[in-house]
Amino acid sequence: MLFRRIYQFLIVYMVAIAFLWMIKMGLSLSDYVIPGIFLVAETAGQVAEEYVFDVINTLSIAVLGQALSIVLAFTVGISGRKSSWIGSFIKVTAYNIQAYPIVALAPIIFILLGDGFIPRLLIASMICYFPLLLSILGIMATPVEDIEHFYIVTGRMRWQLEVKIRAFENLSKLTTVISGSATLAMAGTIVGEFIAANAGIGYSIRIALYQSDIAKILVALFMIGIIISIYQGILETMGEQIKNKWSISKEGVVL
Repeated sequence: MLFRRIYQFLIVYMVAIAFLWMIKMGLSLSDYVIPGIFLVAETAGQVAEEYVFDVINTLSIAVLGQALSIVLAFTVGISGRKSSWIGSFIKVTAYNIQAYPIVALAPIIFILLGDGFIPRLLIASMICYFPLLLSILGIMATPVEDIEHFYIVTGRMRWQLEVKIRAFENLSKLTTVISGSATLAMAGTIVGEFIAANAGIGYSIRIALYQSDIAKILVALFMIGIIISIYQGILETMGEQIKNKWSISKEGVVL
């Protein structure tokens, strides 16, 4: 699964680069507008090591932001799973807050908190938090009637058991959503770094943009794609392992 993620990204990246070079040759554009293959290769040799560390720096913030958003999403999702007044209030609040674009709020965050670790972490968490929350709210608010009915009738139903049943029955959805949120967390961190930061690959892209150096941007995009593909591959592998451990055995016993 890890290698599949990597070669899928390589295919998409190479197709996009080939399309750019076709435009370059078709319109006879200079290297200043669209850099040629030799210029990109030369630039990669100059900045590859620096950009690898920049992407790892960004990924570390994204991972922390994603972990924080998962904890918050499950906490709010479990609290809002009931159809009570409190549950409805939590859902409505989550939907309304999502209406505000995080990119518009990011400058306010940087004005209040300045550059550094906390603003980048906060923006990464906020961008991947809401899609996670909506998915988890939907999963936790939907009863698994065939299974839950038995425990309700026998008087063994507790909120912990209810959460476990709904999580188990929707485990594939949960692992897919969590894996997909890695891309949002990375994108959120890069957005934060691009707007106002002093470290990370988003900061390096901003410098390259000010320098009108498209070759550096292409190298940075390659580095981002490779690293996030590896990270998503690891998450998907872990998800498969969790599903296998929670799968039903031949005797019908939940492991």
